[in-house]
Amino acid sequence: MVHPVKTELFASRAPLSWASVGNGILFTAQIPIDKSGEVVDGGIEAQTRQTLDNLVHTLTCAGGGVESLTQVLIYVTRREDLATVNRVYAEYVSEPYPNRAAVIVSGFAREEMLVEMVAYAALPVTP
Repeated sequence: MVHPVKTELFASRAPLSWASVGNGILFTAQIPIDKSGEVVDGGIEAQTRQTLDNLVHTLTCAGGGVESLTQVLIYVTRREDLATVNRVYAEYVSEPYPNRAAVIVSGFAREEMLVEMVAYAALPVTP
């Protein structure tokens, strides 16, 4: 059975859940929006931090943490931003690192976005 994760993230107008859990696996996609639903200003570093903050919040709401991550897929619009994304990402995760991929894309649904992350996590089993 699959169930959505209740978070305090901005309620999307799109038909989606910020995260869902099935068979103990968390499925989530995170973007650089603040509590008002606006994409944060400040370039790739600020957007990466907001995206990762949203991911950490979602993991916590689901009963896990960054140590629960098994895979993270990072999408950016500019190859040159990967060095900044890697630096900020390293502040949030530690060894053993989750599997990861980085993909350069032509754009996102919200034009001002520079980064998006899709993540999977193995949640602790609760009796």
